[in-house]
Amino acid sequence: MTLDFNHRPKLDEQISALIDLGLARERENQVPRNYLGASRLGVACERALQYEYTRTPVDVGREFSGRLLRIFEVGHTLEDLAIRWLKLAGFDLYTRKAQGGQFGFSVAGDRIQGHVDGILNGGPPVLGDFGMAYPAIWEFKTMNDKSWRDTVKQGVAKSKPIYAAQVAIYQAYMEASVPGVASSPALFTAINKDTQEIWFELLPFDGGLAQRMSDRGVRVITATAAGETLARHTTTPTHMECKFCAWQDRCWSGA
Repeated sequence: MTLDFNHRPKLDEQISALIDLGLARERENQVPRNYLGASRLGVACERALQYEYTRTPVDVGREFSGRLLRIFEVGHTLEDLAIRWLKLAGFDLYTRKAQGGQFGFSVAGDRIQGHVDGILNGGPPVLGDFGMAYPAIWEFKTMNDKSWRDTVKQGVAKSKPIYAAQVAIYQAYMEASVPGVASSPALFTAINKDTQEIWFELLPFDGGLAQRMSDRGVRVITATAAGETLARHTTTPTHMECKFCAWQDRCWSGA
């Protein structure tokens, strides 16, 4: 048997590579945000959050892969479907303001911003028996089977604390423009990308969590302005959070 050391891409590999290249070019042409995303305030490591805020280049080879960009796009498509399904179920769901644009907020001199997936202004009366009230934040996520089942088993706060933090700070800061939204539990929605099962969970406002996340955002902004580098989440580069961090090499090399 003769081995072919000059591998030629198969049709599926070639087309996938071209798609990934197009997605990468599209991402490169997007205007990078110059603020701290409120949805990210719940990440475990404040230094990683600071790297995000300062748009510090990620380590070589840690850029978003084409596959990951495709996963992001599938998530957006599933969100559109979830919106349609909830409206069919009888929810009065708004994802855009009357004058256009997403619902959102901007604080700390526009240095912290957040964009809300939707605002629920009404829904099936039967859900009042479960504690559903309005207006309410609607937050949507997609997950693989393992992650989704862990969320169902443990609940959002324990399984996905970053999402719980995101919802809490959205409830806090959206209260000014949507009065009453912090008094109603948010409706967290997650679709299992492998099975299309849907998980719904009501998340009551956690004022303490929202305050801690707000303080964290201010800490990142203040430290950055002072030229200070915030502490790492852990003391070893082999920690799980570090192993999957896009700035692992930079962080631990002292660069």
